[in-house]
Amino acid sequence: MNRTWKPFVFVLAAVYFVADAIFVTVAHPLSRWLGHQRLFSRMRTWIRSLRPYPSLALFLVPVLILEPVKPVAAWLAATGHFMPSLTVLVVGEILKLVLVERLFDLNRDKLLSIPAFAWGYGKYRLARNWLESLEAWQMVRRWSRVARLTVRGALSQLKTSSRLMMAR
Repeated sequence: MNRTWKPFVFVLAAVYFVADAIFVTVAHPLSRWLGHQRLFSRMRTWIRSLRPYPSLALFLVPVLILEPVKPVAAWLAATGHFMPSLTVLVVGEILKLVLVERLFDLNRDKLLSIPAFAWGYGKYRLARNWLESLEAWQMVRRWSRVARLTVRGALSQLKTSSRLMMAR
């Protein structure tokens, strides 16, 4: 059974870490930037003042607003506009993930006070912990770290060499 699951887990882990690398590269700086904006400071205070169930209902806002991005992207692709389609899909999904992540970070403790949410989140964490404990997952994670460090090193060298060129 283990041999049967290993390729599946390997592919799943590879896809997850590629998506995660893209998400981390784009979404975390965007999320930090949004969190430091004065307008969002007031909104953050209001969100933190909400009780648990209204906090949970707030998750519907980014989903309802940004979920129609998928059919729009599909329509663009079907009409031959592949690059705009991909751009709309990626930007919409990143925005949705950033907003949902920020909402969860702001409301985690309140959300976990809702029994059904806590139960579902506990099951999610168990599944994720099991997946992350698998050998294939850990191997792809190591490769992901090596790739990320390689890209960072190359970017650092590129920045250094461009600064030296500008100084001349």
